[in-house]
Amino acid sequence: MRIRAITLRILQQFIHDRRTMALMFIAPLLVLSLMSLVFGSDAYEPKIGVSGGAAVFSSALEAQQAEVTGYADEASGQAALKAGDIDALLTMKGDAPAVVLEGSNPAANRAVIMALQEAAQSLRPQAPGGGQLQPQISYLYGAEDMKTIDRFGPIMIGVFVFFFVFLIAGVSFLRERTTGTLERLLSTPLKRWEIVTGYVCGFGIFTVFQALLISWFSIQVLGIMMTGSFGYVLLMTLLLSMSALTLGTLLSAFAANELQMIQFIPLVIVPQIFLSGLFPLDTLPLWLQRIGLATPMYYGSQALMDIMVRGRGWSDIAGDVFMLIAFSLLFMLLNVLALRKHRRM
Repeated sequence: MRIRAITLRILQQFIHDRRTMALMFIAPLLVLSLMSLVFGSDAYEPKIGVSGGAAVFSSALEAQQAEVTGYADEASGQAALKAGDIDALLTMKGDAPAVVLEGSNPAANRAVIMALQEAAQSLRPQAPGGGQLQPQISYLYGAEDMKTIDRFGPIMIGVFVFFFVFLIAGVSFLRERTTGTLERLLSTPLKRWEIVTGYVCGFGIFTVFQALLISWFSIQVLGIMMTGSFGYVLLMTLLLSMSALTLGTLLSAFAANELQMIQFIPLVIVPQIFLSGLFPLDTLPLWLQRIGLATPMYYGSQALMDIMVRGRGWSDIAGDVFMLIAFSLLFMLLNVLALRKHRRM
């Protein structure tokens, strides 16, 4: 009877908690649907630029489902390659084809090489002496022996920073509310924006040390590829931490306990991980790509890739920096508005 009483109490507790019930049954379906879209997307179609005499490859490459763009000269193709508009540039060096891979995405590299091999095979009868047209391969970024951790490491740094700061900040701010500390502050003459700014600064000090530790450990201890400035890496991890911090404190206003705070993870964190750049967004439906562009983790991950793998500087990451600052300011503003549910000021 006592076991039955405990069982009934737990069941009643869950049944009366509508949010928990909804997330328990709906959140897994949403995550599985997202996984189906990501992993069930079309095969990646490489974007290959051709210049000069390499135009003979165009038809053969298009037959391999590659997106081919012609350039009047090699310099134009190189500019497009550096801008990330194409995955590879194919030119002719004498009688032999040469391809420069963008190199930062191993999946794109494999797709380009496979398309080139198939195209060369189909053009074999046209080659001088009937030989096979095997292109000479070089890399703009990275190298042939680039490890998987070098490709995904920058993105995972951003993911771990965002996830842990979001969770710790959300739970900590929730405890401030459930223990009555926040209510006592709201009863003082302090303005809402002063309270929010104070909490952000307080939690933010710890995020500085966390971002520094994660960045240093990943690069110096784990040996993840690092071709850019460590200062820029630290800047991006700090901005990611601030956006996660302000988002975590915002959502904690809508949670009654730690369990409900954790329930936000499959709805807020998991989709951002899938859309952060771990998988090519080009293969996803357009509406899903737009959702990815509306998440802070996407901009942080792309900037870390630009810095650590491509060695780019301020001019290339400035847009990502401003977007993360905008996200943090927006979440802070919404935090101020969310405090109205606790006290009208």
